[in-house]
Amino acid sequence: MITAAAALLGGGDRSDLAFRRWLVAAVGLVIFVLLSASVATVILVSQSQDITRWVNHTYQAQRAVNDMRVSLARDESARRGFLITRDAFYMNAYRESATALPRELERFGALTADNPRQQEAVARLQPLITAKQNEQENSLEAASGDARGQIDSVTLVRENRASALRIRNALNGMMDEEGRLLAERTDAQTSHATMLLLVVLSSSVLVALLAAAAFLLVRRYAADLDRSQAALKLLNSGLEDEVGRRTADLLRANEEIQRFAYIVSHDLRSPLVNVMGFTSELESAAKPLRELVARLKAEAPNLLTRQATEAVELDLPESITFIRSSTQKMDRLINAILRLSREGRRNLASETVGMGALIDGIVASLKQQTDAREATIQVEGALPDLVNDRLAVEQVFSNVVENALKYLKPGRPGRILVRGRTEGAMQLYEVEDNGRGIDPKDHERVFELFRRAGAQDQPGEGIGLAHVRALVYRLGGTITVESELDRGATFRISLPQVLAKA
Repeated sequence: MITAAAALLGGGDRSDLAFRRWLVAAVGLVIFVLLSASVATVILVSQSQDITRWVNHTYQAQRAVNDMRVSLARDESARRGFLITRDAFYMNAYRESATALPRELERFGALTADNPRQQEAVARLQPLITAKQNEQENSLEAASGDARGQIDSVTLVRENRASALRIRNALNGMMDEEGRLLAERTDAQTSHATMLLLVVLSSSVLVALLAAAAFLLVRRYAADLDRSQAALKLLNSGLEDEVGRRTADLLRANEEIQRFAYIVSHDLRSPLVNVMGFTSELESAAKPLRELVARLKAEAPNLLTRQATEAVELDLPESITFIRSSTQKMDRLINAILRLSREGRRNLASETVGMGALIDGIVASLKQQTDAREATIQVEGALPDLVNDRLAVEQVFSNVVENALKYLKPGRPGRILVRGRTEGAMQLYEVEDNGRGIDPKDHERVFELFRRAGAQDQPGEGIGLAHVRALVYRLGGTITVESELDRGATFRISLPQVLAKA
């Protein structure tokens, strides 16, 4: 069942990878399309604005031509009216039109400064207007001087008709040129508007297609995710059962080991007690032998050999001393194993542990040793508290601080610092000393049972730090050491803020 679920999860991983690739590609394509459409839209809109400005410019030029046509027509009408009626009103209207026509021609020339054709037309039209205005002035002066009406007004009007016709033809040519430009620019404006519409529509259609494809991919991914979650749920249920079985096996194995350690320690103690008892009897029996040897030395020295004398006086006491020291060491080791066994079977009791008060108690209990070694133990800052087994925590820090005190370097004022801080769900404590230090190759060795590092000039069986690591692991934490020879050591103890339930 677990294998099948794992296979499903593996397939889900491959599907998820493929989906991510497709999704990245789709998003990249959408971004590219949108950027391209945006750039094309900006270019087309900018060009359309330019074309629109030119169209408006053409309309202005056409309006200027129309204004010249109107001024020319008003000029002709006012002149005819004066020639026929001799009324000053028509003369004033003529003067206004005559002065407006050159200004309008100048404005048209400024508007079409970029068009060589229109500039040539302006250059041709200007002398025509000047010549016509001169003819009109002459005819008006002649009519004004004819008080008796002897000059024929119809003749004067006809004399100026040819020049007016030439001007109108020139204006028509100008208007035709502007009409041609207007048609070209209107066509370009329509073409750009069509292109802009095509760009917007095509990008919209492509984005819609990509959105549909992305929706299909998301729906497929959701289905794969549902299958993967179901497989993961199945796998988790199997793993929970498997973990439960292995945890039970581990607990049984641990209990067997503790029971075995207890039984072995108990069985070892029985013959050890016998050895110690027989050693005492042997020591008691050696006393009469020594007295006998002393009497023989005094009364019959020829009956004693040198080997017998050395055996009774030297070898036998030395052997008894060796046996006694060995049995005492064996007794301490057995007692340590029994303590470890009992500690492993003890149920942990969770309670609030004030670390500042706990360390202060440890420092007070070690005051005699610190004074003897001329050392100081200081706490840096406030130590974070724990919710844990008080007895186990006290054993851990007592062993570590006492170990640091034990291995201070002779001739150097001892200094031990204790500090702590919070790191996530864990509390990290450090015990730093300036003692003899530990060789980096022995950093793991010092935590092994019955193993010691460095000079063996201090009493101990190599159990303290092994016991500390076992306790720390049982409390859900870790312990490490950082040290170099002759540079002190720093033990780092990481414990959970709250002891997890068994």
